[in-house]
Amino acid sequence: MKVVEVLHMNGGNGDISYANNSLIQRKAILLTKPIIEQAMSDLYSSLCPEVLCVADLGCSSGANTFLVVSEIIKIVEKERKQYQFQSPEFHFQFNDLPSNDFNMIFQSLGEFEQDLRKKNGDGLGSCYFSGVAGSFYSRLFPSKSLHFVHSSYSLHWLSQVPDLIEKNKGNIYMASTSPPSVIKAYYKQYEKDFLNFLKYRSEELMKGGKMVLTFLGRESEEPSSKEGCYIWELLSMALNELVVEGLIEEEKVDSFNIPNYMSSPAEVKYIVEKEGSFTINQLETTRVHWNNASNDDENNINGGYNVSKCMRAVAEPLLVSQFGPKFMDLVFQKYEEIISDCMARETTEFINVTVSLTKKN
Repeated sequence: MKVVEVLHMNGGNGDISYANNSLIQRKAILLTKPIIEQAMSDLYSSLCPEVLCVADLGCSSGANTFLVVSEIIKIVEKERKQYQFQSPEFHFQFNDLPSNDFNMIFQSLGEFEQDLRKKNGDGLGSCYFSGVAGSFYSRLFPSKSLHFVHSSYSLHWLSQVPDLIEKNKGNIYMASTSPPSVIKAYYKQYEKDFLNFLKYRSEELMKGGKMVLTFLGRESEEPSSKEGCYIWELLSMALNELVVEGLIEEEKVDSFNIPNYMSSPAEVKYIVEKEGSFTINQLETTRVHWNNASNDDENNINGGYNVSKCMRAVAEPLLVSQFGPKFMDLVFQKYEEIISDCMARETTEFINVTVSLTKKN
């Protein structure tokens, strides 16, 4: 499986699209607003750029993409009015893998820009939007061309499935039953990818440029702890039920591994310091309950349905690449039942790790 070819969220605006099933991701962005505000305020007051260049990496599509843009403009407009400066030109670069639904982003731009003008007034500077298709584990932008980089719920995805020397039997991710070599291979791939990410961003950001990165993670230092792995463990249970029923091959499950790593704050700190290009301003964790997959209180009664749809919007293309489309409805029906049972018995939360960084001189 070539991750760059199959890793994308479900496109469009349908019932199982990412656009309509990304409320947990939206909640995570809203939780980081104070950190983004601090970073942007510090950046603007120190650089006062006439042209502000911002990249959103792993932007996907839907309302969350524009939420980030709105927040950044709101922060900058507030700052520049304090200094009685003219509003800067805003250059926003939307990045994701080539299979991302960029069409949906740009089809929505006209209405979004009208709304921006309405909220911010005629004094708002010109806004330019571009799409940049490619992996953020490679160079994407010209040298020293960016002021600010934002990424939310993207950097836990790896550039490739780790090279495993042993089968991860019965699992599709790190688990308590995974061989130690599997855990080691996952971390090795994560460290390599994150080091590359920091290296390339340091080349693209100008002096004093900043990044705010949020990703799914864990507080525990145990990589296979439930904090980070539980949601995938429940999906492997659903797949293994289909194996028992003879609908999919056991070998296909045993050879399928999710290209994802949920890191701890300590791991993030270690790799940032090892790479050496950035100063850490803030590093913190937040929690989002699985019930946030719906903003409808009545739907929280059926939390498993909402969470399974959220995960389907994210994971279905990967699953289809391995198992084909035939049994997807059945997989996620079983997944919904398993999640509902867990949510009824225990506290179920996603842990977010957010780091704010400044490029060193």
